[in-house]
Amino acid sequence: MPRELGTDRLFVDSVRIFVRGGRGGDGCMSFRREKYVPRGGPDGGDGGHGGSVVLVADAGLDTLLDLTGRHHWRAENGRPGEGGNRHGRSGKPLLVPVPAGTLVYEADSERLLKDLVDHEQRVAVAKGGRGGYGNLHYASSTNQAPRETQPGLDGEERTLRLELKLIADIGLAGLPNAGKSTLLARLTNANPKIAAYPFTTKSPQLGITELAGFRRLVLADIPGLIEGAHDGVGLGDRFLRHIERTRVIVHLVDLCPEQGQPSPVQAYRVIRNELERYSPKLAARREIIVGTKLDLTDADQRLALLRRELGSAVHAISGVSGVGVRELTEMMWREVEQARLEDAAPRRELIDFGEEQPREGRSNSTRDAEA
Repeated sequence: MPRELGTDRLFVDSVRIFVRGGRGGDGCMSFRREKYVPRGGPDGGDGGHGGSVVLVADAGLDTLLDLTGRHHWRAENGRPGEGGNRHGRSGKPLLVPVPAGTLVYEADSERLLKDLVDHEQRVAVAKGGRGGYGNLHYASSTNQAPRETQPGLDGEERTLRLELKLIADIGLAGLPNAGKSTLLARLTNANPKIAAYPFTTKSPQLGITELAGFRRLVLADIPGLIEGAHDGVGLGDRFLRHIERTRVIVHLVDLCPEQGQPSPVQAYRVIRNELERYSPKLAARREIIVGTKLDLTDADQRLALLRRELGSAVHAISGVSGVGVRELTEMMWREVEQARLEDAAPRRELIDFGEEQPREGRSNSTRDAEA
C-alpha cells in the first residue's frame, strides 16, 4: 500500500545511475593427483556466473531519493572454478528497490527499457557475465589432457535515467490556492502544507481515502498550475507527468478568488488549455469539475454562473466545513470504477479491407499467357 507522502521527505522524481553486472569467474585448469591413480586426468571446474543488477518496484516507496547518494551499482562477481571439478559460486544479484511507477530509460539513447508499474515487478538492467569453462570441459577421447581454459566474461554495463510517475486513481488539478491541499488533507491522512498564499505545495502529495464497504482511492495532488505551465512556467509543469497515470482528474476551481485573480470560468479554461497543450491524452481523462470554498460569501451565485457558462455539471464543496465532500468521494469512486471497466474492456480494431489485392507473385494475365 502506498505511504502517505508528506512534506518532511524530499521528493526526487528523476535520477541517473550507472549499473554493471558482475564479471563471470575464470575456468580452472587442474589435474587429478591421487595415490595409485597415475593418470588422473583433468578436473578443473567452471567459473560461476556474475550477478545481475535488478530493479524491483516497491509500492511502499514514493521517491527516488535513496538513489541520489549512490550513482554506481555493481553486482557481485562470480568466483573462479577450482580443482576436483568444483564450480565457482555465482555472484549474488543486486536488488535495487525503486518506487512503483518508475520508468527506466537508457540514458544515451533515451530508449524506454521498462515501465515498473506493479508491486514486486522487476527487470534485470545489467546481466552478469557468464563463467568461463575449466579444462575438464575440453576433455575428449582425442584430447585427454587439455590445458585450455576460458576466462569469465564481463557483465553488462549501462547508464540509466529513472523517471518516476506517481500511480493514483484521482489527480487533483487547479490553479494555485484552489483548495487542493485542503481537500487532500480532509480526505486522507496526508499532511500537506496549507496556507493563505499560492504555491504552498512544492512537490506532489499522495494520500489514501477510505470509503465505506472497504473501498479505497489513491489521490495525487501536484503543485498549482498557471498559464504557460506547459512551456515551463511556474512549478506545476515539472510535475504534470505525475497525474498522467490517473484515471480521473478532479478539477478544482476557486469560486471566490481574490481581487486580481482569474474568474472561476477563466481559471477553468486556463487549466484545460494547459492540460490539452501538455498532453491531449491526459486532457481526455474523465473529469469532475469541483467548485471550492462554498462557505464564503456569494459562492452560491458564482457557482450558478460557472455552471451556466460551462454548460456542464459542477459539484460544490467546502474543504473547511466539509459540505459536499462525502458526495464528492462517491462521485470519484463511480468515475474511477467506470474508467476501470473501460480500460478492461477488449478493444476491437476496425479493419478496412478495401479492394481485394492480387497475391504476390505472377499476375493472372501472366498465368493466362503461359497457359
